[in-house]
Amino acid sequence: MVAAKAVRVASGSQAARGLYDRIGEFLIDQRLDPDPANYAFAYQLLANPDGPLARAVHALTDGGVRLTRRDIETLGCDAQPVAGMPTATIEKAQGLVAQTQMQVEGFQDMVTAMRAETKDFGRDLAASAQAMRSSGGDDIEIARITATMLERVRNAEERLETANREASELRTKLEEARDNARRDPLTGLPNRRAFEEAYAAQASAGARICMAVCDVDHFKSVNDRFGHVVGDRVLKALGEALSDTCKGHLVARYGGEEFVVLFTGLDLMAAREVLDRARLAVSAKRYRLRETDAPLGEITFSAGLSPAAQGEVFGTVFHRADQLCYAAKNGGRNCVRVD
Repeated sequence: MVAAKAVRVASGSQAARGLYDRIGEFLIDQRLDPDPANYAFAYQLLANPDGPLARAVHALTDGGVRLTRRDIETLGCDAQPVAGMPTATIEKAQGLVAQTQMQVEGFQDMVTAMRAETKDFGRDLAASAQAMRSSGGDDIEIARITATMLERVRNAEERLETANREASELRTKLEEARDNARRDPLTGLPNRRAFEEAYAAQASAGARICMAVCDVDHFKSVNDRFGHVVGDRVLKALGEALSDTCKGHLVARYGGEEFVVLFTGLDLMAAREVLDRARLAVSAKRYRLRETDAPLGEITFSAGLSPAAQGEVFGTVFHRADQLCYAAKNGGRNCVRVD
């Protein structure tokens, strides 16, 4: 019995050690500091590999994408099926879905009622025509039937007008929901999903593509010193600067403090020139706190830029550009590394 208990203890110790090792590997692989918050997140994730948090992280990191501290704060330990999306955005999307569903059901009910009324109208009209033939015709009866026909036609027209209005509103709601699903709520830029779809479309068309991964330097210190509200302003400002400088090319927020740019129709050197202009434009600005006008300090970003070979899948190109971005950070930050 003592031997069996010793085996169970040894087995439990090995399992705990294995989990501890996996947590360490996860933090290193994701380039996360081994602080209590990150460790707790990793423990919650790895202790329940089939849970909702694990599914959310898998969806977020699919294709070799690494997690950021902001992603971890957003996901927390109670991840929902829609990972990485703010609660207000989820509620808005759910509201749109509910509204759209109600409108669809109302539209179906209206069409069903119109079909039934049309069927009854045709049957009544046929019966009235038969009655007139049998009676040899009657001006009063004809006037009554005509008035009934006109009233039913007016009702049908009103229902059709309502149906057209409902259909128009439905199209608007669906377009809004579709746009929300592809747009980052903080910056207003396209999101990861929209970026990946754009890459797939350009790649299938045989376009020349270069992909850049840009990461804000020392972003954690901005949040730590000034708070997440200021951090959000920095992200919005960077998104605007990238969009302005990279006009004609797709700029998206990929997650956390990470932005991506899809250059189409440019070779590697031309894309690098555009990206370098964006980097210089961002670093030349002097940001200040809105409330006190105190200097925020220099904001810069590091970037990796890689061309896509013909037929190369998104994940491969992204991973290469992401590794180059990591090399740029290790090489001193505020620079662009290319393949």
